[in-house]
Amino acid sequence: MLCDWNILSDDLQLVLSREALRRAAEIIAGQAEILAGEMETGYVRDLGGPDALRLLAGLVRVNGAALGPVGNA
Repeated sequence: MLCDWNILSDDLQLVLSREALRRAAEIIAGQAEILAGEMETGYVRDLGGPDALRLLAGLVRVNGAALGPVGNA
């Protein structure tokens, strides 16, 4: 069932937004890890990227964790 965002309470909008950001951060971090692995195995040309991608993944995860728990969204 679709729901109009504007009829949700401010607290519920905040919870849903934080959970969406947390999930997006985890997806970005995971994709960075996958790409780093692909570079290491030679499937993708390595121009010094695996370490940078792992740093990005770590930063995204740390900043995503700063959003805190959001309940059962």
